[in-house]
Amino acid sequence: MILGEDDMRAYYAARAEEYDRVYLKPERQADLRQIEAWLPARVAGRRVLEVACGTGYWTRLIAPVASEVLALDAAPETLDIARRRVPPERVLFSVGDAFALHECLRTSQRFDAAFAGFWWSHVPRARLREFLQGLHACLEPGARVVFLDNRFVPGSSTPVSAEDAQGDTWQLRRLEDGSTHRVLKNFPTDAQLREAVAGLASDVRITTWDHYWALEYATRSTTP
Repeated sequence: MILGEDDMRAYYAARAEEYDRVYLKPERQADLRQIEAWLPARVAGRRVLEVACGTGYWTRLIAPVASEVLALDAAPETLDIARRRVPPERVLFSVGDAFALHECLRTSQRFDAAFAGFWWSHVPRARLREFLQGLHACLEPGARVVFLDNRFVPGSSTPVSAEDAQGDTWQLRRLEDGSTHRVLKNFPTDAQLREAVAGLASDVRITTWDHYWALEYATRSTTP
């Protein structure tokens, strides 16, 4: 099965009950403990828009320290898991399209922070700017933005099976139901991350662990 952008929702719906197993890999535990300690301070006290929240693995760390969280995902199946995992007092979970974020917000609603875990790698390179501009339109000037995603590590990461003419890379993933899916999964370099936010961000910082990277920055007052 070959996935286009519209098919990713169906893939993650089918994978919902399996998704969190990726966090059980023994070689990744030290990194995950460090990130779990690192992330909350980035959004503490802020009104956070979380994009592609999935099963709420990271929402559970953000919710206790943020003043407000709107957590969006395209797959109701993963949101069902997230709602069971995170108490609802400070989190509103909602179905939402990462490329049409304005449709998910109340009129004039703006956030002073945004977080997306393991979403950047699934955005086609040709649509990164579109996604970022749509995200920033939902944020106040100077809002803090944090992205977290995978580094490619041979022996731990699923092998890359193909690269297309746009520079996007693809993996073949097999689910418990026996289906095999061709999934977009990009592994950007530090230079590519900085290039993607050039002109849109200030105070850009990149943090790396053995298996993961994080990009954090402040949105600019004006967007070129």
